[in-house]
Amino acid sequence: MATKEATVAELTDGFKNSNAALLTEYRGLTVAQLKQLRSSIREHATFAVVKNTLTKIAANNAGITAFDAELAGPSAIAFVHGDTVAVAKALRDFSRTNPLLVVKSGYFDGAPLSAAEVTRLADLESREVLLARAAGGFKASLTRAAYAFNAPLSKAVRTVDALREKQAA
Repeated sequence: MATKEATVAELTDGFKNSNAALLTEYRGLTVAQLKQLRSSIREHATFAVVKNTLTKIAANNAGITAFDAELAGPSAIAFVHGDTVAVAKALRDFSRTNPLLVVKSGYFDGAPLSAAEVTRLADLESREVLLARAAGGFKASLTRAAYAFNAPLSKAVRTVDALREKQAA
């Protein structure tokens, strides 16, 4: 009983202290495959095999009811403490090579996510790519503005130069 209470408290802390939680089913995966998955997401998340009833209690204690219907069969949760998109991509890529891993649902930023929404989250570009695109857009806007400010001056200089050449001729 004390072990179960400690597990519930640990899972509740996991839900409260993480950016997101992604619920998966791992039926049929070997220990080596789970170890490979854990190492691939270690930088941004922790991956824990959980008991469904204890997870349901812990999620409800943390104010999350998104997993109530999904907690059936062998379940594991990725508690994300870093980049959620990177973890979603890692889970998607791992499930492509190991189709026995199934992403059931998730919870991100106070909102429940379906499996399709987790897949869309995984399809997003990385943070660095999005920042680079934004910086490129800002640079392009500034370049266009600088050209727009310089255009009347350069046109006036060309006009004066053409008049000077015409008078000299």
